[in-house]
Amino acid sequence: MKAKEPLFDYLSPNVDYKIHHGDSLSVLKTYEDHKFDLILTSPPYNVGKSYETKTSIEKYLTTQEDIISELVRTLSDKGNLCWQVGNYVDKGEIFPLDIFYYQIFKKHNLKLRNRIIWHFGHGLHASNRFSGRYETILWFSKTDDYIFNLDNVRIPSKYPGKKHFKGPNKGMPSGNPLGKNPSDIWEIIEQDWESCMWNIPNVKSNHPEKTEHPCQFPIELVERCVLALTNENSWVLDPFAGVGSAILGAIKNDRNAVGIEKEKEYCMIAEKRIKDLNDGKLKIRPINKPIHKPSPKDKIVQIPTEWNQK
Repeated sequence: MKAKEPLFDYLSPNVDYKIHHGDSLSVLKTYEDHKFDLILTSPPYNVGKSYETKTSIEKYLTTQEDIISELVRTLSDKGNLCWQVGNYVDKGEIFPLDIFYYQIFKKHNLKLRNRIIWHFGHGLHASNRFSGRYETILWFSKTDDYIFNLDNVRIPSKYPGKKHFKGPNKGMPSGNPLGKNPSDIWEIIEQDWESCMWNIPNVKSNHPEKTEHPCQFPIELVERCVLALTNENSWVLDPFAGVGSAILGAIKNDRNAVGIEKEKEYCMIAEKRIKDLNDGKLKIRPINKPIHKPSPKDKIVQIPTEWNQK
């Protein structure tokens, strides 16, 4: 499939970003080596969504490996790659995609820096197994000299007054004045600042960022990766861009961005969201906003009278 010209190519005083409508593999071949400091994406999971064709797990992974080869080529030597996936389910059996993908990335000599667990409160319900409430982000670097700006994503220390009790720094504060290192279990928002878990709610019907895309990931998840794993003016790539969440998280933080998406409808939604961001009208769930907790008086948290009767 021949790569198409960018559907949208917008140049602002701060950043440059493009959205390509087309096949990821074809578009990637048009980009030079080592262009991107961060590749951040959530690929199709092969679960038969409206935008993907379900196939065997073996065929699916072979197709993805072709794309990954191009991604590694276009990743800078100081670059990072974040691959966010859930599970593939076939006839009730779970196939943990991150484990399958790990083998592919290791073939390309990438180095795993963290296997991040993204936990969310609402997910897939099930009757023959426990309900799914997490996905994983595999963070790889291309070399040992990779971009990592920890200070950009530190969280307040729970015990900032803690001091060294021995050694040459005895009596001095033992923590970092900018805060502590978040854990590899992400639960962002309010709990984040109390328990160092990154609690990012997934984008469901009541999320302010919700669009027509059925598997949209939140902008704040993107921002954590962008702030930690790139520098200002770095180039960020999402080869499965969907409705543009990764692009928005990049340009919102003065990074350049490229997105590739085969569904034209999603490209149009992404373009509208970018325009709304520039106009100050885009609805975004702010980082650190507490997750809604219903009041005990709300009917939705009260035990149904029908249950009491039983």
